[in-house]
Amino acid sequence: MNQFSLENNVAIVTGAAHGIGKAIAETFAQAGAAVMIADLDLAAAEQTAGSIVSGGGTQELD
Repeated sequence: MNQFSLENNVAIVTGAAHGIGKAIAETFAQAGAAVMIADLDLAAAEQTAGSIVSGGGTQELD
């Protein structure tokens, strides 16, 4: 159960491919935020996005 809601909010998370940044991105997504993942490690950032999608999030690429 989420203790807070980020529905209708957008979060930009830098360093989101590993460690604390990844945990923050996943937590914000679980709380309902649309999350933009930013990291220099593209492959790992894509894995983070994949874990968010597999947890029920959606993915949009522009």
